[in-house]
Amino acid sequence: MAKTGPSRLFQLLLLMLAGESVFFLPFVLVRVFRPTFLSVFEITNLELGTLFSIYGIVAMAAYFFGGPLADRFSPRVLIAWALLSTGLGGLFMAFTQSVGTLPWLYAFWGLTTILLFWAALIKATRALGGNEFQARAFGFLDGGRGFIAAFISSLAVVVFAFYLPQHTVSATLAEQQGAFQFVIFFFSAWVILIGILILIFLKNVQSDDSAIPHKISLQQMGLIARKPNIWFQAIIIVCAYVGYKITDDFSLLAKDVLGYTDVESAQVGTLALWMRVITAITAGVLADKIGQSSKVISWGFLLTAMSGFVIGSGILPNHPAYHYLLIILITCLGVYAVRGLYFALIQEANISPSITGTTIGIISVIGFTPEIFMGPLMGYLLDENPGALGHQLV
Repeated sequence: MAKTGPSRLFQLLLLMLAGESVFFLPFVLVRVFRPTFLSVFEITNLELGTLFSIYGIVAMAAYFFGGPLADRFSPRVLIAWALLSTGLGGLFMAFTQSVGTLPWLYAFWGLTTILLFWAALIKATRALGGNEFQARAFGFLDGGRGFIAAFISSLAVVVFAFYLPQHTVSATLAEQQGAFQFVIFFFSAWVILIGILILIFLKNVQSDDSAIPHKISLQQMGLIARKPNIWFQAIIIVCAYVGYKITDDFSLLAKDVLGYTDVESAQVGTLALWMRVITAITAGVLADKIGQSSKVISWGFLLTAMSGFVIGSGILPNHPAYHYLLIILITCLGVYAVRGLYFALIQEANISPSITGTTIGIISVIGFTPEIFMGPLMGYLLDENPGALGHQLV
């Protein structure tokens, strides 16, 4: 049985901090500062997409082996080492700022953020949620992660603006590189700090029937993989993750289509992150209230599809900028409602807590394949179709 009271809330807070911080360097950095990232490293959108693809390829193997690892070892140790090693990779990026090291860094982060981290995080969250608060546990996890991402990213934008000249449009490449280096240092130091806090304060949160570490054989993994519900959930996550990846485009859209500066574009990316806070928590509470995470997920998909169609239709460039921003916010409502709840479906599928880690690993191998193909696809569409058209196609 999951713990109750302040202790559980504190443990969930630690998981929120860890759950987003570990992805700051490979993903949030680009999501908020995409135009600057492209300029500083002098790469195209397609080349950036290739980096995400390298990360995704490594992550596929890491998901598969990380699941049994989470059923075998302490979540506290796995999560802490994931954060510490990821942060050290960020320090290396800040010191070198070399495009040649980026493929190796993204491959390295594919291991540290997935093999050591992902299944351990989801398993610990499921244990904290117990039988009655699954949707809320995952909703608060993703909403809390959204708050951490939005808050820390907002601070990073302030750091970036402070070290850039007053007129950011005329900033030289050297000035952009100098300011961006401080942003990378800031993110890296934060990730390492959270790793230390996890190592000191996180307890080994487990439900009663997963208290004994399990060594999962390949035969058992094969039996788990044959469950139809696991494949259904994997397909749901594929669709959800494709929708989620469009949030990577919002800051670049603001610069290309709305004519915003680098700082203003980063603020748009951060605004989308703030929407995640409200949406994921609300979705979790609502799903527990009606007793079905799957129903709320369906509503989220519908909202994402409708708002995405508005952006893709090409009618927005003729309207004021605030219309674009409104549709972006509505898209975020749908995207983050789905993202906040899709792992709560494990409880609806009646998966035993003792094999949660392995189940997550198998689901994730299929579910997160968009990490491989969405980055290069988006990059190709944006590079080959400059201006509003590229973003509409995305």
